[in-house]
Amino acid sequence: MTQRRVSTGNRVSTVLARQLGGQLLAFREAAGLNQSRAAEVLSAQTAKVAKMERGWVPFRDPDIIALCKLYGVEDAEVVDGLLRLAKLDRDRRKAKGWWSALDQGNLREYIAMEDVALKVRLWQLSVIPGLFQTPEYTRALAVPEISPDEIDHIERVVDVRRRRQARLYGDHPLQVHAVIWEAALRQMIGGPRAMGQQLAHLRELTELPNVHIQLLPFRAGGYPGVGGPFNILSFADEGAVDVIHMDGLGSTVWVEGEQESAAYAQLFGRLCAASLSPYDSVQLIEGIGKEMSE
Repeated sequence: MTQRRVSTGNRVSTVLARQLGGQLLAFREAAGLNQSRAAEVLSAQTAKVAKMERGWVPFRDPDIIALCKLYGVEDAEVVDGLLRLAKLDRDRRKAKGWWSALDQGNLREYIAMEDVALKVRLWQLSVIPGLFQTPEYTRALAVPEISPDEIDHIERVVDVRRRRQARLYGDHPLQVHAVIWEAALRQMIGGPRAMGQQLAHLRELTELPNVHIQLLPFRAGGYPGVGGPFNILSFADEGAVDVIHMDGLGSTVWVEGEQESAAYAQLFGRLCAASLSPYDSVQLIEGIGKEMSE
């Protein structure tokens, strides 16, 4: 499903609200309850529950808490994630948040989602993922994309990367499982020194308990996922519907359906199965790093 904001009259459906509504819908159906029962708890009309589940309206925290209690959702982390998602949606509608000043609308939408996600699974073919990039690597990567009179843009890109990477640390860090094709580690972005630093940083990240990195080696031969890179963002428990993000040249695609989400999760699983183990991936990272330093 292509990324969009759908508007009908005074109602606006956003990616964030649809995701939150879909989570609550899944919880309601798992509890075996209908919309009328949910409406009773909210002292509202059934139409309100329908609008919430379709992402047509912003969500109030008391409504989310009441519905989670009704549906038997007791995991505090899951409930907190839904509340943060609701706040983010409200802020996005008001254009709040550090990411609201970004030039690219598509990038704003993705970072807004990533900022409240609990887990990200990503598949990358040609470059080191943004969450793992060093400033030197980011600068070298950005140079061919800009004109000489836009040189200040590079530092803005570096700052965005730095802010995103802050989520890898702290009390409740973002859980990241990345599968990266070997080509991304061998592409000489910025020269041997910059790549050496990047590989050393990648090696350091593997020590974080919330970062899981696997490399898909050249010797794997044919592999799934040749269609392009993608990110899977998770906001609740393992059984909830995820959102898939794919960024192409001049366009962004969000995949939000339950069947589509499951298909990408299966594809990611096949990529993991075809890749090296985390231990062997570290050995390959170190081996490529030594080759570049010789």
